[in-house]
Amino acid sequence: MAGVVKTQNAIEIRNVTKHYKNFSLNKINFTVPTGTIMGFVGENGAGKTTTIKAILDLINVEEGEVRVFGTDSRELDMDRKAQIGVVFDGSNLHDNMTVKDINFIMKNIYSNWEKEVFSSYLTRLQLPDDKILKDFSRGMKMKLSIAIALSHKPKLLILDEATSGLDPIVRDEMLDIFLDFIQEEDHTILLSSHIITDIEKIADYVTLIHKGSIIFSENKDELIYRHGIIHCRKEDVAAIDRSYIVGIRENIFGVDVMIRDKDAFQRRYHQFAFDKASIEEIMLFTIRGAFNH
Repeated sequence: MAGVVKTQNAIEIRNVTKHYKNFSLNKINFTVPTGTIMGFVGENGAGKTTTIKAILDLINVEEGEVRVFGTDSRELDMDRKAQIGVVFDGSNLHDNMTVKDINFIMKNIYSNWEKEVFSSYLTRLQLPDDKILKDFSRGMKMKLSIAIALSHKPKLLILDEATSGLDPIVRDEMLDIFLDFIQEEDHTILLSSHIITDIEKIADYVTLIHKGSIIFSENKDELIYRHGIIHCRKEDVAAIDRSYIVGIRENIFGVDVMIRDKDAFQRRYHQFAFDKASIEEIMLFTIRGAFNH
């Protein structure tokens, strides 16, 4: 089987545009560096799944380019496609199949299918091999999809709400599995999730999409370091240079203000103390700011 030449970016999205009747991807741009975990976040309907379908060449885009492993996604050969493990939010497997059936089918689909690896994940995730899928819970189906994605020697995992429907203990175990996977320097993960604490725990980078546009795509630690929240009176806000303000949230005690470029702000405004900003807060304040402009 032909190997994949290691590239600096596992995924490159350049000016990708896709129009539907009530929604559009608007010339989106971001990259997923090889050997990293990219958290892909945004509210329902923001464009996460549409973007993933564009990456996988499941939809035709009207403009722009998607490159995977350094190659136009439309020109990936079967060997390279087999090195992409995909989990969507929801199982596409027939309800009357058992895990044994799936193992037989997958070894005929993937030339690099690893039966022993699949079996080890079934054991680790406590999935029965004799039950039909109709009797699996949503969480069990999700775990099965992840086991399948990890069992054909993928170098890139694309996970669309892969931890959705899992209880916190199992979800934590799945995150550990993803961290194990990423230990190989040429392994990469794009993880779309509504569970922002999962992104905060394991992601190296975070991309926020809102109404079909990329709002930011940045290193997670730098993003958290640069942002902070100050608590002040409403009248204090008027004295702050607007260029520092990401968003404002009023409460009964005053206002919470999300600040960007925290170091520069502190040099100029000594009177304010900061609270650390989480990824979820940065996301919410940024979207609220987008609504206000």
